[in-house]
Order: sequence, then C-alpha cells, then structure tokens
Amino acid sequence: MRILNIVKLSAVGYLVVVGAKWTEKVHGKMSMSGAEYLASIYGTEKDKVNCSFYIKTGACRHSERCSRKHNKPQYSQTVVMQNMYVSQQNSAKSADGSHLANMSDHEIQEQFEYFFEDVFFECEEKYGEIEEMCVCDNQCDHLRGNVYIKFRKEEDAVKAAEDLNNRWYMFRPIYCDLCPVADFREACCRQFEMGQCGKGGFCNFWHVKPISHHLKNLLARSSRSRYKHRSRSRSRSRERHSEKHESTKHRRRSRSRSRDRDRRDRRGRY
Repeated sequence: MRILNIVKLSAVGYLVVVGAKWTEKVHGKMSMSGAEYLASIYGTEKDKVNCSFYIKTGACRHSERCSRKHNKPQYSQTVVMQNMYVSQQNSAKSADGSHLANMSDHEIQEQFEYFFEDVFFECEEKYGEIEEMCVCDNQCDHLRGNVYIKFRKEEDAVKAAEDLNNRWYMFRPIYCDLCPVADFREACCRQFEMGQCGKGGFCNFWHVKPISHHLKNLLARSSRSRYKHRSRSRSRSRERHSEKHESTKHRRRSRSRSRDRDRRDRRGRY
C-alpha cells in the first residue's frame, strides 16, 4: 500500500496518511485504525453518535428528544417492561403521603415481593428460563417502575416482547421492548448499593429494589426443579424412544431371519 504523506506531530509521534486511512505512529508502532477506534468507544461517553445511557441502562431521560441515536435491538436476551411496577411510595395517591400512614415498611415490601414473584413465575412458565430480573425503584420518569428480565435464550425474549405488548397487568397495559442491556451490573448504580448516591431517586442508573433472601431461594429452587423435571422428562422420553427403537429393530431382525429360513426351505424344496 502506498504512503501518500507523513506529517510530523511531535518528537515521538507521526500521522501517517495511507490511502484514505489515517493512523498514528507512536514510538515506532502503528495505533488502531478509524473503525477500531469507533468500536472501542462504542457506548462510552466519548461516543458522540450513540447514546451511552440507552446502551448501558436501556433508558434515556431525553427519550425521543435525545441528540444521540437509540439503536433498538432486533435480537436480545433482555426485555424491559416500562413503568410496570407502581410503588406505593412513588404513587401520587396523596401529596402529603397520608396514604402510607397505615402501611408499614414490611407491608410495602411484602406487596413488592408478591408483584416480583407473580411476574417472575408468569414469564418463566410462558416464555422460558430467566437468568436475571430487576425492578427499578428510581423516581425519574424514564426508569420509575421499569422491570428488566434477562432470558437464557434470545428467542424466548423475542417471544415475550411480542406477546406481552398484548397483555394487561392490574388494569394497566404492558409496554414491552427488547433491551440492549447485556450486563445488569453495568446498569446498576454502585454508589446506591453502597448507600452513597447523592442524586437520590433521580439518578440515571438503576436503583434496584431488593428482594429478601427467602424469595431469592424460593425462585432459585423452583426454577431448578422446573427445568430438572423438564430435562428428566426429556431423558425419559428419549429412553422410551430408544427402547421402542430397539424393540422394532429386534422384530425386524427376527422377521428377516424367518424370511431367510423360508427362502432356504423353498430353495431346498424346489
């Protein structure tokens, strides 16, 4: 490839123009090309084209007015159900919070865990195995009550996104989309987990509402038992199929042997 020009940048750096590609030579080594550089900054704050918040958290406070692109995936393991969970603390039943006067923290947590368990079992039984599920407890509009579910298979997530948009929950329609979030840890606010988030409920990263260890163990046990039962039933059906196949092969062999004997007998008689 022909080098068209070399422009000196500094004592140790040169900008080498190779055809239509611009690369930088530093300390005698060629750095990454333009495509490699764009791939390295994709989804970061340096990316001026794609919205980093939408890629990391699946939501953006600017929504459709954002100056950067929101590339909605066609295939993903994760779905988001927007504003599905209505928190008793965030609901506007009364401005002064008097509607919570007769509800303790324990009762509010019980209601949330009932909702979590209901959604988890419904989605896992109808669409497929779930790896992770999170509910946002943020107060900002684009994250409030969002439910994120990561399925084990992409086709299960696609099926769930198509079907859930035609369903209702607690007299409210469900709005479900495929989500670009692949790593839930990257979307969560680490300062909130340590109890140090200064932005409160208006943080742009997930403030995940926790569930009790009892519910975690219950969901894990039920999920394991359900898919173990499925694997056992599949293995049993395979064993039955193999046994049936062996029996049919045995019958075929006995029939072929009897036919050979008949042929030999006929040959001997004629």
